[in-house]
Amino acid sequence: MRRPMNHLRRLSSALEKIATGRLALLSTILFFVFLVFVLPAQADATAAAAGAAETPDTAFFYTAEELYRIAESLGDAGRSHYIRSRFTFDVVWPLVYLIFLATTIGWLTQRGFDASSPWRLLNLLPLAGALFDFLENSATSLAMARYPATTPVVAELAGLFTALKWTFVFASFAALIVALVAVGVRRFASQRRQ
Repeated sequence: MRRPMNHLRRLSSALEKIATGRLALLSTILFFVFLVFVLPAQADATAAAAGAAETPDTAFFYTAEELYRIAESLGDAGRSHYIRSRFTFDVVWPLVYLIFLATTIGWLTQRGFDASSPWRLLNLLPLAGALFDFLENSATSLAMARYPATTPVVAELAGLFTALKWTFVFASFAALIVALVAVGVRRFASQRRQ
């Protein structure tokens, strides 16, 4: 048990080394540019290609049967657009939120917690979110590409990958709030001591 924890601490420390205030600020700006401009444009492009059909990555969880139902409702053009966007836009977007969350959480936890605190590992949560996002993209794209043929195991895992992605992404935003509060508490305590 000690060896995996040591690896996690080393990875967390490596992320902290690049988590400068400047990078945290730049990644925050980039994240909000994506939220305001890029995501709505991508949603419009998906709606144009797929019509009113839903996509699997916006659900929290789905079964293989639900994934095949979505694949059917997308039609050929919608499935092609979906696959193409998983390997263009949806490669960049997870990297954007990963850099934003990992650097911002890392920068804040360095200021909010002591170096030995396990809370400093919070900067690893976005890595897990992005990893499961990439696994989700690969699994759903393979299922879409092979449809109407089924893709056993991969289609079953796709919903699990999506649920894990959302769990770690939500946990990352919760960690960001925890880190902000920790910095505020530490500053308040420091001012009271003076």
